[in-house]
Amino acid sequence: MPSIRTRRDFLALSGASLLLGGAAAPGAGLAGTLLAQAPAGGAQDYQPQRGQSGKDVIWIPTPDKLVTRMLSMAQVSASDFVIDLGAGDGKIVIAAAREFGARGLGVEYEPQMVEHARRNAQAAGVADRARFEKADIFESDFSPASVITMYLLPHLNMRLRHRLMALKPGTRVVSHEFRLGNWTPDETSRVGSASTHLWLVPANFGGDWQLRFPQRKGPAVAALAVEQTFQNFRGRIVFEDFETSFREPKVAGDTVRFAFTDEEGRLRRFDGRIDGDNVSGTVYDGASGAPFTATRIGKAPAIIGSAPAQENEIYDN
Repeated sequence: MPSIRTRRDFLALSGASLLLGGAAAPGAGLAGTLLAQAPAGGAQDYQPQRGQSGKDVIWIPTPDKLVTRMLSMAQVSASDFVIDLGAGDGKIVIAAAREFGARGLGVEYEPQMVEHARRNAQAAGVADRARFEKADIFESDFSPASVITMYLLPHLNMRLRHRLMALKPGTRVVSHEFRLGNWTPDETSRVGSASTHLWLVPANFGGDWQLRFPQRKGPAVAALAVEQTFQNFRGRIVFEDFETSFREPKVAGDTVRFAFTDEEGRLRRFDGRIDGDNVSGTVYDGASGAPFTATRIGKAPAIIGSAPAQENEIYDN
């Protein structure tokens, strides 16, 4: 990890706002997206230089071990399509293809870096699964990704956050060092002095629901009123004679988990899958489990935090 630790430090080095997190061929360091200066030699001789300026960022290598950790946290496999926002010299996409068998696309603004990354992929023997395109991440469609990787400054992350939240539930987002405002990571790792954060794009569990589950005396029906903020939620479970709150509420991708004490005074733990306006899964009473279902009543409200960040929120992070 570079010695640069804060947004202010990055800006002091670059003299401007930053751009993208990138990659290098195996054996090189990770990158932020760069605007590289052409060397005296031809294109084949081009080598990016640490700290060189880019459109929105400078290029700072990321340790190889951290790249592997990022992809491991995202549980990358051969079935995944990884998109690196700010691919630099291609390291993350190449590692995803070579070490994890995935397909990948690197989005990079600087054409010299795009060609450099393509040569690196060719040299690594993964050019058929590791592609690179010259594009601006703020204008690119990255919705096909099952995994997003990035190394951007906080204010750039915040400009992308609402688009990340709109991705398919369960999409994994991994960021080197910088976070996404008050969207709390699902997991954070540290390798030496470097950090990486993982988020699972949450399904929408907000709104009003009718919950059905078995009790000893027979089927139970309860009304749920749910307010969701990112992957967390709160609300009420309403029975005929009383209401109660959720315990341990959490949405993880398209799964939802919560618990409460039912009408019989028994602690019930629910583990279900969200499919649009329906949830199905298993409710546990101790070690034993039984099926439960829930149906949303009315329209799903927007998840709090899924709208574009306000200007003050962008630059306060």
